[in-house]
Amino acid sequence: MLQTIKDRELYERIHNNPLFVSTTEEEFDELLMACKLKFYEKVEKSNYFKTPQEGLLLVLQGSAEVLIEGQDGSSVMLEMIQEDEIIGFSNFAYYLGEMARPLDKHHIDMEVAENSICLQVPYEVIKSRMDDQKVRDFVLRKMSLRLSNVYTSLGEQVRLADEYGESEPYVRRVQDFMSSPVITIHAEATTKEIAELMISRSVSSIIITDKAGKLLGIVTEKDLVDRVIAGGGSPTLLLAKDIMTKKPHTVKVTDYYYEALTKFYKHGIKHLPVVKAGKPVGIVTFATLITKRDRNSMNILKTIEESSFENLPVVKAAIYDVLSNLIQDEISTIHTLEIITKFYDRLAKHCVMLAVQSLEAKGHVTPVRFAWYQMGSGARGEQFMLTDQDHFLVYEDVPATQAREVEEYFKLLGNEIVIHLEQAGYTRCLGFMMASESQWRGSMTEWKERLHQWAMESTPEQILLGYNFLSFRFLYGESTVNDRFVDMVNNQLQKSATFIYYMAQQERDKPIPHLQQNFLTIFRGRSKADIIDIKKHALFPLHHCLQILGVGNGIINATPLEIISALQKKKKITKDFADEVRHAYEISLSIRISMSWEKHLRNEKISTEIDLRKLRRWELNELRTTLDTVRALQAHLLSKL
Repeated sequence: MLQTIKDRELYERIHNNPLFVSTTEEEFDELLMACKLKFYEKVEKSNYFKTPQEGLLLVLQGSAEVLIEGQDGSSVMLEMIQEDEIIGFSNFAYYLGEMARPLDKHHIDMEVAENSICLQVPYEVIKSRMDDQKVRDFVLRKMSLRLSNVYTSLGEQVRLADEYGESEPYVRRVQDFMSSPVITIHAEATTKEIAELMISRSVSSIIITDKAGKLLGIVTEKDLVDRVIAGGGSPTLLLAKDIMTKKPHTVKVTDYYYEALTKFYKHGIKHLPVVKAGKPVGIVTFATLITKRDRNSMNILKTIEESSFENLPVVKAAIYDVLSNLIQDEISTIHTLEIITKFYDRLAKHCVMLAVQSLEAKGHVTPVRFAWYQMGSGARGEQFMLTDQDHFLVYEDVPATQAREVEEYFKLLGNEIVIHLEQAGYTRCLGFMMASESQWRGSMTEWKERLHQWAMESTPEQILLGYNFLSFRFLYGESTVNDRFVDMVNNQLQKSATFIYYMAQQERDKPIPHLQQNFLTIFRGRSKADIIDIKKHALFPLHHCLQILGVGNGIINATPLEIISALQKKKKITKDFADEVRHAYEISLSIRISMSWEKHLRNEKISTEIDLRKLRRWELNELRTTLDTVRALQAHLLSKL
């Protein structure tokens, strides 16, 4: 019975949606007859929100923007809806009879970003499906996530309104400060033409587009210097397509200020094309964003780059000042960590650079190319406050006659790095997992043998080392060394199935606690207080499960969020489960950050233990949901053994 949906694949996709998945085929067909397929073309506008009886709109293919129109005819985007997401949650209060429909007072439009197919699910169908507990849970979860995003946006709006003054009370988006119209040129233009255009228009970059106006690449002044002048190329023979940066990082007109700023820090770039529907409509430069910010906060970058060994401690205070502002402004945990991690990365790399320079001043020149890696929370992008050191060194293989000399140099370098990081505020690792220790530095061959030894022994101690090691992230040195190292590690891990199996078995022996059970039987030494450790019982199991699943699917050298996305892309976990794991991860981090920061402000010892009696009901429910999700991830891992 496919009178409404004739495409079997589309039919199955709708049936597998959480709104309908628990229905029989006969029940589903009956419900489907009441729904309608909607086809929208790109850039088409639709006043979908005309009446609440229209129900929900499930996006099956494509994407759409929900806009609110002002009295002056301008529009502000409320949200961006992707495939498998739902439009119309704002009507639920009306459906439940709790209030009149608030959207009647505003002009709300839906603008299609790309050709889309949607399923209109009327109110009668929604009402019948809400009797299913799983459907109610699904709707509640989706509405909670949407509400969380709205609060983040509102928090940023209030903060930026304060920062920019009452004359600019609206949230600052990229479209508010981008340079427009964008200056473009075709891919066959010569570099001489590009240089002349830059001079005549007083710009430092040119966007390259195809005949349809789609973004192909970008050419900056640095590209001209590096790839034409320094490279010895001919300005009249080299074309734009020869020297441009292809598929550059971009931002959307509706992205927030801090999202654009994060991209600059994350990718180390100075120009970001602004795109809409794949076409460039403006450009944002790092210099522009910096001038829009409070200079006292943003000068931290200059502070880091210009710091010497003696004034490294100043940097920590500057970063903590930015962190304090982000926490007070209630910027989302993930965005906060993205911004702060980039500061810490710069600080750590600067310390290594100073360590190398310190040895050079003493007559010790780097003998071979090397790579320096972080481990632990810093490598996972979770370090919001300076913690202990976790890092290692890898260097190129050399003939046996040079091995002793090279090892001596990297022994000195490992010690110098530890000293410089300590000066910056990183305490020494109590477990001695630092490049100053012989087992945490070595040549490519030595590391290969070390990994093989860990896999062969598979003791609890070796497994612990493996967990810490698997979170590694390249921060300083030669990228070619890093590429070879990552390939070597991946090959070794694929040969170490037994080691990975024991790692997973260890997770089975560490069950996630249920909040309902008696904690006195779990935490010996506690009195009557119900205590749970968010790090031990949520974050660590989540990290370990993701690491093991990642290794099993060839995903290493990645942060937890990157592993989740990669597993979803490889279809090893569903989109809904990936969203749940991301949510659990963010909640765990949020709890850890807020607890630790409050203790830091009170000069108390940092702890990740939570007294459940002090939690409000909604906080307890969030924690319970988080632990349930981590437990489900653990079960998913064990099911793969």
